Amino acid sequence: MSKQVEIHKVRILVLTFLTLMCNSAMARETVLDRIVHVEEKILKVPEVERLEAGLDLIVRKIDVGDASLYVEEEGMGIPLILINGGPGGTHHYFHPWFSRAKEYARIIYYDQRGTGLSDFTPGEDGYSVEQAVADLDSIRAALGIDQWVLLGYSYGGFLAQYYATLHPENVAGLILLGAHTGLWAELGESRQMDYLSDAETSRIRSVQQEIIELGNEQDWPREMLIRKIIFNNFINGDWKRQKFYKPTRDEVALIARYEWVNDRGFNGVMNRSADRVNLAGAFERSPFQTLILEGEWDLTWGENKSVILARNHPKAKVVRVEKAGHAIYSENPDLFFEELKPFITGLKPVDKEALSLYRQNLEEWRAAWQSSPRYVVRNAGPGKSGSEQIVFRYTYDWIEQMPWFNELRRVGFALYDADRYEEALKAFTVLEGVSRKDGSDTGLATALIWQGHMLDLLEQRDEAVERYQQVVDLALKEGTRHDQYKMAYNYNLYAEERIRDPFSRIENSMP
Repeated sequence: MSKQVEIHKVRILVLTFLTLMCNSAMARETVLDRIVHVEEKILKVPEVERLEAGLDLIVRKIDVGDASLYVEEEGMGIPLILINGGPGGTHHYFHPWFSRAKEYARIIYYDQRGTGLSDFTPGEDGYSVEQAVADLDSIRAALGIDQWVLLGYSYGGFLAQYYATLHPENVAGLILLGAHTGLWAELGESRQMDYLSDAETSRIRSVQQEIIELGNEQDWPREMLIRKIIFNNFINGDWKRQKFYKPTRDEVALIARYEWVNDRGFNGVMNRSADRVNLAGAFERSPFQTLILEGEWDLTWGENKSVILARNHPKAKVVRVEKAGHAIYSENPDLFFEELKPFITGLKPVDKEALSLYRQNLEEWRAAWQSSPRYVVRNAGPGKSGSEQIVFRYTYDWIEQMPWFNELRRVGFALYDADRYEEALKAFTVLEGVSRKDGSDTGLATALIWQGHMLDLLEQRDEAVERYQQVVDLALKEGTRHDQYKMAYNYNLYAEERIRDPFSRIENSMP
């Protein structure tokens, strides 16, 4: 081993030791201290080496057919695949923490397609969670693994669960760490902004705008732009959204340089893909052992999240970790690895009969979920063919089953595309109620404008004008757009225009 690598390993060990000592002594600032720190200038991102550069890892690229994925391994024992969050994060933040498990587990790190050190290759059908699961199973096959333990962190928790529903025979155990539920459920409002001061929030907003302007002037590549935004946001308090302990500047530099590297638009595409899946009821008869770990101060989700996730895994062991935010393994590592080791070393073989029954149960679960109105709507595109799919399956009681803004609006648009104006009016009327309940003025304006449109088309002009006037009375500065109709407008100005001139039908321009 080279002297440079030895020095780097020592640096990592020292960094880890100091972090643990600071945490245990409560010397580090925590989110609970509510200390406000704002930088007046845009700061340069410090140069820091990747953490794996000093670790004893097996590194390779695995061909999954139309892309190569970056994979690392260390340790011996039962295979443990670490699935990072995001969407759009990388495996890097698992270092050097999970090296503590290498004595009893074969630890596998990887970067998902479109992120980190893997290929940014969407493939013929584009990025999707189905593609991500297929890639994951290709890694398993390439490494010659029959069964492995899946550890899913944050959004990676969704991928781990979804993988388990598609490939249950390959699952030896499931670990959900601050995990995305994969459920169409109300989790309560996120608490990420609860500990940020007004000064920090304002500075974070202005920092982003300043960096974008500088980047445009100096023609920075996207990677540099994102790196600078992440670093300066964290320095100005953004760490408080998910972390319990304040990170050092070097730790923030590692996050900015290596832990959020992804293809343009990746996060949005994968979130939309994940939103089409509902895992409710998928694990009632799960045959494999499951461990759920939740940070006491994980502000990522609403307060209902941990309870709702646990209910969907009725046989799971649930551990609530004190003095930890979203990343439990780095903020309270002693407790985390005290739970991880006995879970992994104590796993029993999955019962074959129970697995067979579970696969049958999954078939029934999948059929029920994919026949639901929300699934139909979420999987229909914005164009004419999507509207046709919705209308073909649509029944009048759908509207009352959908207390969700996006789905109701899409049903209303589909009925409008099909010239079913009275039913579309009903959908937009229910949409008004949902928006009022949510306290969304922009949602309310959308609902009222499209009620006005339907009333115009039904030749009920007085009632249409009444709806447009309600929008004017909201005096909103915001606007919206509907690309399928090539519409983009300011709510207030558009409503005033519609009071003067009735709405005329616009055709959906998307296939």
